[in-house]
Amino acid sequence: GHRADYDTWADLGCTGWDYESVLPYFRRSEANSDPARDDAWHGREGPLSVSNLQDASPVDRDFMAAAGELQIRECADFNAPEPEGVGIYQVTQKDGKRHSTAEAFLKPIRNRANLDILTGLDVERVELRDGRAVAVQARRADGSALRIACAGEIILSAGAIGSPDILLRSGIGAADEIAGWGGAPAIDLPGVGRNLQDHVDCMVICRSRSRRPYGISLPALPRRAMDLVNWVTRNRGMFSSNMVEAGGFVRTSPAEDRPDVQFHIIPGLKSHRGRMMEWGHGVSLHTCVLRPESRGSVTRTAPTGRPVVDLGLLRDEADLDRLERGVALAREILRQGPMARHGLTEVVPGDAVSGGAGLRDYIRANARTVYHPVGTCAMGTGPEAVVTPELCVRGVAGLRVVDASIMPRIVSGNTNAPAIMIAEKAADMIRAARRAGGRAAAVAAAE
Repeated sequence: GHRADYDTWADLGCTGWDYESVLPYFRRSEANSDPARDDAWHGREGPLSVSNLQDASPVDRDFMAAAGELQIRECADFNAPEPEGVGIYQVTQKDGKRHSTAEAFLKPIRNRANLDILTGLDVERVELRDGRAVAVQARRADGSALRIACAGEIILSAGAIGSPDILLRSGIGAADEIAGWGGAPAIDLPGVGRNLQDHVDCMVICRSRSRRPYGISLPALPRRAMDLVNWVTRNRGMFSSNMVEAGGFVRTSPAEDRPDVQFHIIPGLKSHRGRMMEWGHGVSLHTCVLRPESRGSVTRTAPTGRPVVDLGLLRDEADLDRLERGVALAREILRQGPMARHGLTEVVPGDAVSGGAGLRDYIRANARTVYHPVGTCAMGTGPEAVVTPELCVRGVAGLRVVDASIMPRIVSGNTNAPAIMIAEKAADMIRAARRAGGRAAAVAAAE
């Protein structure tokens, strides 16, 4: 994200969440293996491995050169305070494989005596008594019920869809709406499930005559076989790629005070038909809106069953305007010499879609989520806030939410590292509360 993202959180009443306050928590989790990275922004001793791609595709450099022909500069470090430009992304990899938070944080401690990991559970609700969270009601895969009592604090980390849904099923949310679908209102907190934000994305896909991009074709089969050997023996090569290797943060208009869209280029042919794989070679360039104005929601229509998730993508016309400008810029980058030399033919939107209304119609029909939902248990101090800056659910003692749902505004970038930062900061706050006297006090409703 961008420095301004977190300073905006602080401006919204989230004391202690400005950029300078959260930076140490980003650094704490990270074990960055690139010695050229500035230690002011990166950690070296954390549990999560962050590295440069071992064998980035040469197409990545062609993309950067093509952007340069449009005066888009290179960005040496996307995790600097104010990232702008194009470059190759770092990845959370270890030995050429994805290094997940489960591998980095949970696996090393899973045998601790004070930790039990229960899988296959569907958490149904948090049990409240006299304004305090006292237990979690869950159901096993075989349908049997399980009650887990708690004498301290319960922490929800079910994500921007799961956490608000559990709160709603617990009677925490807009009281009239909960009563309307047959629930039992307990705490009137109207912001629960509101304020859903997500990055909206649209692709430009091109086939190529060149076989330099990743792909499957008869002439490329010997190279793919060598890639497989390279992966099995050295954990390197194409099969170690995250596929979203390069990209950048750019402004689509001089009126923007900072980048408003993000590019992700895949040096391979992505299917536009829902297939697992396409035969041939090509490139796929994603464009997403970094700070969407559109808002969605997580609601329910009954006490049981799945929640109703409305992402609200492109609901605000300003998001469509930005995405249109971004996709137009993406197409222009792919037309520049360093990319054009691959012999690109645009598959979608296609030559018949030149711009204007046609491009907007294409975007409306093909825009998709980037799977970065946030905001549904928003932190703050106003009437729509769900949690305090200490991440305590307002009006409930002994209950916190610690995940991406607490972001009051989505960040200008991928949400993985910010979600980890939130957990690191929450850990400090929980420890501090225990040192100060134990369990969290009940928090008053909106003042």
